[in-house]
Amino acid sequence: MTRFALTLEFDGGPFMGLQRQSHGPSVQQAVEEAAGRVTGEAVTMHAAGRTDAGVHALAMRAHIDILKDITPFRLMEALNHHLRPDPIAVLACEVVPEDWHARFSCIGRSYRYVIVNRRAPLTLDAGKAWQVAQDLDAEAMHRAAQALVGRHDFTTFRSVHCQAQSPLKTLDQLGVRREGERVIVETAARSFLHHQVRSMVGCLALVGMGRWPVQQVAESLAARDRAALGLNAPADGLYFVAASYLPLSG
Repeated sequence: MTRFALTLEFDGGPFMGLQRQSHGPSVQQAVEEAAGRVTGEAVTMHAAGRTDAGVHALAMRAHIDILKDITPFRLMEALNHHLRPDPIAVLACEVVPEDWHARFSCIGRSYRYVIVNRRAPLTLDAGKAWQVAQDLDAEAMHRAAQALVGRHDFTTFRSVHCQAQSPLKTLDQLGVRREGERVIVETAARSFLHHQVRSMVGCLALVGMGRWPVQQVAESLAARDRAALGLNAPADGLYFVAASYLPLSG
């Protein structure tokens, strides 16, 4: 048995999420079925994150275990062939130790959220960004975001369906910047609660619109109450950017 680490890029639009679902297609199902066609084996994929329906990935890390004697390059090429026409690409494939785990060995995860701040309808970015027509003050959003950095009880920013045992998380980074008509939110942590990133972005957008004062984000956090959440941003603009791991020994 050989464990292969995969780096996946995907458009989350057509899927019910990364994790296999009984009520619709998932990224996990597509990769597992492709691997099954390559190897003739029943293959299970484990991933660093569990992205929701409509959320995209630039470099999601995952792993699969395979009995078939095959090189990483041949496996990557074969998976990409069998994944067509699904919008999923295997960017990299490598052999890793059998105790390496895409989820449990991960020591950091980063996300990016893209807002297109304009009145004209989205064409190229449709389904890939959140369109906000009202002018956004990205500097005010960034100032408000700093109240969320550090270790906090993120109950306010946690989905009612979240299965995490504790609402306590340590946010290593949360920054907001403007690039032309785009407002980019970037965040990093060891792990996140369900809907945490989208909930934080939604509240920061309210600050950017002038509907919330900067300090209300801190007040919403302190409330530790989902009812204090102002807005949950849509999935379209969210991207899983990267997963980080300790260097492999040897």
